[in-house]
Amino acid sequence: MDARVNRPVPPPVRPIGVRIAGTGSCLPAKVLTNADLEKVMDTSNDWIVQRTGIRTRHITDRQAGESVKDLAVAALRAALSDAGLTAKDLDLILMATMTPEMECPASACIVSQMVGAGHAGAMDLNAACSGFVFGMNIAHDLIRGGTYRTIGLIGADTLSRLMDYSNAGRSTAIIFGDGAGAAILRATDDTSKGILAQSMHADGEGWKDIYVPHTDHDFPAGTPPDRSKCGYVQMNGSSVFKFAVGTFPDLIQETLDKAGLKASDVDMFVCHQSNQRILHAARDRFGLPEDKLYINIDRVGNTVGASVPLCLDELRKSGRIRDGHLVMFVAFGGGLTWGSSLWRV
Repeated sequence: MDARVNRPVPPPVRPIGVRIAGTGSCLPAKVLTNADLEKVMDTSNDWIVQRTGIRTRHITDRQAGESVKDLAVAALRAALSDAGLTAKDLDLILMATMTPEMECPASACIVSQMVGAGHAGAMDLNAACSGFVFGMNIAHDLIRGGTYRTIGLIGADTLSRLMDYSNAGRSTAIIFGDGAGAAILRATDDTSKGILAQSMHADGEGWKDIYVPHTDHDFPAGTPPDRSKCGYVQMNGSSVFKFAVGTFPDLIQETLDKAGLKASDVDMFVCHQSNQRILHAARDRFGLPEDKLYINIDRVGNTVGASVPLCLDELRKSGRIRDGHLVMFVAFGGGLTWGSSLWRV
């Protein structure tokens, strides 16, 4: 007799929706202006604004001991409060960062202890500037699969500690700022909510365009090792700009095609803030009105993994992202990586 005949039939999987239950963010109090940079390197406000759109950025006060964990904790607590939840309600904490507190333990574990999340799972995710969007896709599918109900997703980075604020690093140091943003993703019976389409990509051949060397062996082939550059972000600005300009609109179109939608169907595009010219180019390509593609890079700079969640929190708090909206999240960064997440929120 076939033993399979008497096996119990598993119950049908109940459809699960995923909602963004709350958001929060944190920017360091210390502000670094273009005028401040003019004092320590050969640059000017006009040069920076023309090429990047950035006027100010926030940086941590390292002398006071401020670090990425402090920003992450503040953002997560704000998101939990916004969702009407406590840390004990979390099943999992994911932290997207390329500037962890240390190699071990994961910064998410430190954050978990600081907020009092008990034995909730916790781990870091490093996809550079794409980290939060990748994390949205991962957290969403974990919840929709039924294994987790409530996930705290954080994007936090403090690139200021990897910057050379001298003439040697001026092309990179003008770009980056510090910050953190967080979202609480939660299961819901409303199956209309959640991701309609997503993409995650990487091109490892482009790793050498953004990297942080620590030893002579970390420099790409053909690049002479330079100990003075160790510990600082090294970026081929022209290559990264070309990659972003070409990839950004193609990624948006790919995601729209997967969902069977047009750009005009989307209520808001929440994009990684890398360069204002790249954002304007994407807006022009799809004929988007200014109020459909959010820009805050002028105030906060490129905050890497915090970029997208900072925008998300600002948009929700101002009422520009509301229940039922179609929202596309898009990011690209070191790796090279690029990804999207199209939600019915």
